[in-house]
Amino acid sequence: MHATIPALPGGIHYILKSGIELGEADGTLSGLLNRMEGTMLAAGMAVMIKLGFGFLINPGLTESQAKKAQHFFENNFVIKDPNVTGGIRYYQGKILIRTRKPQDDMNVLIKFCPDPEALYIQTPFGRQLNPAAIVTTEALSEAEADRIERDPNAVDLMIRFKDTQAILGLAGRPNVDVAQLLIENLVQITGNFGHMFKFGAIGMNVQMAMKDIL
Repeated sequence: MHATIPALPGGIHYILKSGIELGEADGTLSGLLNRMEGTMLAAGMAVMIKLGFGFLINPGLTESQAKKAQHFFENNFVIKDPNVTGGIRYYQGKILIRTRKPQDDMNVLIKFCPDPEALYIQTPFGRQLNPAAIVTTEALSEAEADRIERDPNAVDLMIRFKDTQAILGLAGRPNVDVAQLLIENLVQITGNFGHMFKFGAIGMNVQMAMKDIL
């Protein structure tokens, strides 16, 4: 079932906002988020979303932090399913972020656990979670994004901002709420309800986990 939801769940907003804040703090987004060109902003947003999951993809975690990251992964991405081999599968949502203006050329594709076989790697300390395989992000051209949007197997959820300025505005509005975004018609979500709420829940869990880990 698909529908258009003219609101942005708080968890999704948190991932974007925290990525902006972390990226600005360490300079990762320097020169990207102060540019209006959509292709540059897309590259910045791809980095931003990865940073939003920074506590999972950081290779320098302490043992305690690594255990919390593992717990977060199991709670948010591991699905027990007796109908599959091994009884476990992984959440593999595909999220496309765009703007309503084709000329912006601002398109980012997010994939969760795209390659389940790569989620764990062998290390000198045994089999461990591979942080780099949990979430991948890619900046796309307008043509590539159009093709993916038309393919129901290529994307589960689309988040469409009004324009690039609406995305940049998140950095300067740390306390903006979902209702305000709706009132201002700055963002719209189209896609599968289940993936919408799942992505939002992951975002809220990121917020809680970051408070414990950082």
